[in-house]
Amino acid sequence: MERALNFVVVSPHHPENFQLFASALRANGATVLGIADEPYENLSLRTREALTEYYRVDNMEDYQQMYQAVAYFAHRYGKIDRIESHNEYWMETDASLRTDFNVAGLKAKDMDRIKQKSKMKEIFRSIGVPVAEGRVFDDWDDAKQIVDELGYPVIVKPNIGVGASDTWRITSDEELSAFFVERNTATTFIMEEFIDGDIVTFDGLTDHEGRIVFYQQMLYDKPALDIISQNIDSFVHYPSEIPEDIIELGRQCVAAFDVKERFFHFEFFRLKTDKSLVALEINCRPPGGPMVEMFNFGNSIDIYDQYAQVILHQKFTADLSQRKNCGYVSRKRYNNYLYTQDDIYAWYGEFIVSSVITEGVFGDVGYFIVTDKVEDMTRVVRFIQELA
Repeated sequence: MERALNFVVVSPHHPENFQLFASALRANGATVLGIADEPYENLSLRTREALTEYYRVDNMEDYQQMYQAVAYFAHRYGKIDRIESHNEYWMETDASLRTDFNVAGLKAKDMDRIKQKSKMKEIFRSIGVPVAEGRVFDDWDDAKQIVDELGYPVIVKPNIGVGASDTWRITSDEELSAFFVERNTATTFIMEEFIDGDIVTFDGLTDHEGRIVFYQQMLYDKPALDIISQNIDSFVHYPSEIPEDIIELGRQCVAAFDVKERFFHFEFFRLKTDKSLVALEINCRPPGGPMVEMFNFGNSIDIYDQYAQVILHQKFTADLSQRKNCGYVSRKRYNNYLYTQDDIYAWYGEFIVSSVITEGVFGDVGYFIVTDKVEDMTRVVRFIQELA
């Protein structure tokens, strides 16, 4: 009798919706082994039921403790087959553990090319994909040299970072000086030309051979940098129709970065001038926060179950022929909106499939909307976000 696959889930309880990965793996026959620093009794019933065993460490930042946890599981259950968190924060820990225990997947040696924005540019360029010009810099003189080449405005952000965190739009020497005064000196920054375009993504999942078994495009109504810096509402949209150019470019990028048996989240600029695409970055994980739920709502599938089937049975079985428009609309608690939540459901409840309490770039409360027509989506979003 073939043994069950031993899958170590790093941080199986957080974020909350990612608990469903552990549940799906267990339901599909995996031995699911969890590692985190949360007391076992604080884990949700869902997580406890999904885990074959749980190993609590005092500090997940202490690699030796994480190593000992996996070593314990290997001694008790045999060879560890997979180690995954699906979380950008733990990606390097995941990779180091895979390296030390000879587990399939991204290894420590792969981290530079998928974590450092400067290394990403090299791979994008190697396959002829345009990128925002720029590079890592050291000091004022080095930064000023780049500015002289690119001109203001420029974008400065961590060479290793997630989303728009600690990102600066700099338009003058005075603002550049302020950056050097206020910056985190422990962080390495990269400077890039400002691209006048809309951010679009190519998101999806690959099988063990690197074949794309599921893909989707995400559109943003405004840049994440503006949402954070101005603390404003946001709207993101998975359209039912996906342009061929981003599908083709996305396939090239998935192959170039050798993404296997993983979720991916590529970000591009679509230029406002000629509508061409410029590569921004790769993330080897699902889209952040509640966005992964949009895979399910927009396609009437269970992506958690499909992921488990890809891992355990090397197949993706969902019917993707029913794709619809799916949007996520956020609201801020401090804003005075014209319509109440009761109004929203009274007028447009037929389009709202779920809501969530959240924070940060995803707002304070978010609504998931599914429509057949883009015009209906636009109408609902305006209604939800209209201010009094």
